[in-house]
Amino acid sequence: MSKAKDEKKKKSEKSWHRDEPALGPAVTSDQDPAGPPPKMKNKEYQHELRRLHGELVAMQEWVKATGAKICIVFEGRDTAGKGGTIKAITERVSPRVFRVVALPAPTEREKSQMYVQRYLRHFPAAGEVVIFDRSWYNRAGVERVMGFCTEDEVTRFLGGAPAVEKAMADAGILLIKYWLEVSPEEQTRRLNNRIDDPRKTWKLSDLDLLSYSRWFDYSRARDEMFAATDTSWAPWWIAHSDDKKRARLNIISHLLDQVPYEPLERPAVSLPERQAAGDYRERDIPVRLIPTPY
Repeated sequence: MSKAKDEKKKKSEKSWHRDEPALGPAVTSDQDPAGPPPKMKNKEYQHELRRLHGELVAMQEWVKATGAKICIVFEGRDTAGKGGTIKAITERVSPRVFRVVALPAPTEREKSQMYVQRYLRHFPAAGEVVIFDRSWYNRAGVERVMGFCTEDEVTRFLGGAPAVEKAMADAGILLIKYWLEVSPEEQTRRLNNRIDDPRKTWKLSDLDLLSYSRWFDYSRARDEMFAATDTSWAPWWIAHSDDKKRARLNIISHLLDQVPYEPLERPAVSLPERQAAGDYRERDIPVRLIPTPY
């Protein structure tokens, strides 16, 4: 790791701990009288995202070359921006290296299995980055709040999750866990936007509407989850996401700091000459062309 990258990583290595203040807004009036920064403009966002995409590609090539195993978990409030952040991470890298796992509701067979069992088969092998769009922490969040599991099951999960994650770390998997936090006002705005925007109606479920009414039940579940599963080998990292663009850039930048990659030397590349046409001639074969309304 370069000296500059190492120094940047040291500055960012502050996790949530039991003796720190309760989770609050990204910036309070005591911290900055001017309040949070203005929403990021798209031009600035695209400029920074392009640079970070180049770093993600460099990280990808290092993962492939070294056989590293990286697992990234995204959890958070409904509408907090998990899907958009994952898309921003993966849109310029190879899906053969970066795999996104978003599991549906468990089948009856899966319900009878050990809880973490259906997640295990998706863990990364050498040279892979696996991103969970929600994960085994469903048990500590939505399943608990919505009554899909018992309190005894939650207690067993919270007690056992650190051991499972320690086993992952011992097996050489770098586990990075993100919680995206959105304010109640912004969540309301985004849910109303989903109701009105035909492109986003698929994101709105009956469960989303029910969970919206249980803000503080989710807060209590989140706090207990942090207290039980924030460990030195798998800490929780919190990102405030009322400004989606800033949140995405901050998360990608932080992710890059967590992975000890070094950009590999790129070989010189030049295009070879194309073969001569020789006796080839275009044939008059009937084909079906798509309509071109644009």
